[in-house]
Amino acid sequence: MIKNFMFTSESVTQGHPDKLCDQISDAIVDQFLFQDPYSRIRAECAVSSAIVFIAARFSSEAKVDLSLAARKIIKKAGYDQPDFNEKICSILTSPRALPSERRLTFVEKDLTDKEIDNIPAKNQVTVFGYACDQSPELMPLPIILAHRLSRQLSDIRFSKKLPYLMPDGKVQVGVDFKDRRPHRIHSIAVIASQKNVEEPGMKKLLKDIREFVIEPVFQNEPIKPDAQTLIFVNPDGPFLGGPTHHSGQTGRKNAIDTYGEYTRHSGKALSGKDPIRIDRIGAYAARYAAKNVVAAKLSTECEVMLSYSIGITRPISLEVQTFGTEKIPEEKINRLVNQHFDFRPAGILKTFNLRHQPSANAGIFFQNLAAYGHFGRTDMDLPWEKTDKSGLLASK
Repeated sequence: MIKNFMFTSESVTQGHPDKLCDQISDAIVDQFLFQDPYSRIRAECAVSSAIVFIAARFSSEAKVDLSLAARKIIKKAGYDQPDFNEKICSILTSPRALPSERRLTFVEKDLTDKEIDNIPAKNQVTVFGYACDQSPELMPLPIILAHRLSRQLSDIRFSKKLPYLMPDGKVQVGVDFKDRRPHRIHSIAVIASQKNVEEPGMKKLLKDIREFVIEPVFQNEPIKPDAQTLIFVNPDGPFLGGPTHHSGQTGRKNAIDTYGEYTRHSGKALSGKDPIRIDRIGAYAARYAAKNVVAAKLSTECEVMLSYSIGITRPISLEVQTFGTEKIPEEKINRLVNQHFDFRPAGILKTFNLRHQPSANAGIFFQNLAAYGHFGRTDMDLPWEKTDKSGLLASK
C-alpha cells in the first residue's frame, strides 16, 4: 500500500450546470415526497443554453409542477443573465405516470422484522461507504477542503463582495500525504466564472480569490497553504461558465457527491431517485456503518461494500476493509457491522425515515444534498452522519 503520495479532489459550486441538474432532479423528488411520501419517482434533467429538459417517471398521488420546480432552482442558484434565467429559459418536460405499486406503500416504522425481510431490492448495484479520521467529519481531507472552498466561492458571490462573479465555479485541492496522513497543501486551483472577460483583470482576480475565498477557508485549518503551495486562479484565462457555455446533466458528479475519488463509489447517480432506490440509500447505509466503525476507533480508515441483487432483500455480499489500520481483527469488525446495521431496503428506510424527510424539512431535503456532497455535511442533520452506534461497537 502506498503511504506517501499526493491526492487531489474536486468540488463545484451549486451553479455548475451538472449540479444545477442534480438540484432540479432532487427538488422534484422533494416535492413528490412532500405531498405523498409513498411516491415512486425518478427524475432526470439536462440543461444547455436557454433550455432545460426534464424527464420524470412516477407513481404517486402528488401533483407536481416540474417546470416551476426547475425555475425555483435556477433562481436560487443566482442565474439572472439575459441568456439564462428562470423567466426566459425554455423548459421541456416528459412526465410519465406509472401504475401504483401497492406493495411499496408500507409504513416502515410499523414493520416487524419479518415484514422488513419480505421487501426486496428493486435494483442491482454495488455501493461503497467510507470514513477516515483525516477530518472532524471523518471524511478524506481533500474533498472536505474542496467543498469548503467551492461553498465559500458561492457565498462570496451571494454576498456581492465580488459582484463580477457568476454562479458557475470549480475547485481542486491537492494534499500531500506522508504515511497516509495529510502533511501539507500541495496545490489549490479555483476556476471562477465571470460576467465578462474584461472585469476584473487577472491580477485583481487572483488577489480577490486569495483574500475572500482561500484565506477565510484555511484560517482555522490545522494544515494551511505554505510558501511552496501552488495556487492557480483561472490559469487558462477568463472563464465564462454556466449552461450558456457548457451543458449539464443529472448524475455526472458522482465523485464530488461521495468521497472525491479517494475511495471507491458505485458510479450510480445519487440524485433524482426516491428512497426506495437501493443504489441511493444503500450508499447512505454503507457510509453510516463505516463512519461508526471509525468513530468507535476500531480503525482509522474503513470502507464498507454492499452488493444488492434484484428481488433479494439482504446484500448478497458485505465486505469491510480497514486498509491495515484496524485496532481489532478485521474479521471481528465485519461481524460487528453485520450484527448491528440493517442493510435491508425497508430497514434503511425505517432507520433513516427517508421518505418523510422532505415533509419534516419544509419540503426541502434531498435538493440540499445535491450540492457540496451527500456525506460529511455539518450544515444538515443527516441520519447517516450520526455516530450513535459507535459506543455500541466500541463496547464489543
